[in-house]
Amino acid sequence: MAKYTLPQAPEVVLNVSGKDSAKARDKAMDRLMELIDAGELPTDLAEGFSSQQLIEVKEQPMDYLSSDEDAITQAVQILNNLATLKLKVQESRTEALEIRKAVDVLFTDKSVSDEEIARLKEGFKVLKTFAQANVRYQEAKAKAEEARKVLDEALKSS
Repeated sequence: MAKYTLPQAPEVVLNVSGKDSAKARDKAMDRLMELIDAGELPTDLAEGFSSQQLIEVKEQPMDYLSSDEDAITQAVQILNNLATLKLKVQESRTEALEIRKAVDVLFTDKSVSDEEIARLKEGFKVLKTFAQANVRYQEAKAKAEEARKVLDEALKSS
């Protein structure tokens, strides 16, 4: 498919079948005339216009090198996030598990002091932080598997 635009109105793109050729340019001119007749052309071509003045719009090929580099950068960021979450989980695990054990006292008939309840309430914040970090860590771990594959592929020797 050939695509053309006008120097006076680069936002207008005329799509015609086939490759860039005199015939394709003539089809584009026919389409341009339809736009002019319908009043849909945002510019005035008072000086006239020829098919030779049409500018071919070419698709830019994907830059595979930069997309590979982007994938590597993203993979490193994902792995960095995983490392940060792992540290957060490790730092709060012991305290969170102790608080979790203390929660069981709420389900017994044993009397509990105000201080113990206050300690539990404070501990719930740690428990919540640990649980949320652990969930995020597990999710990040799954994403990091793909990131590890990207880096492994990039590090293969040719």
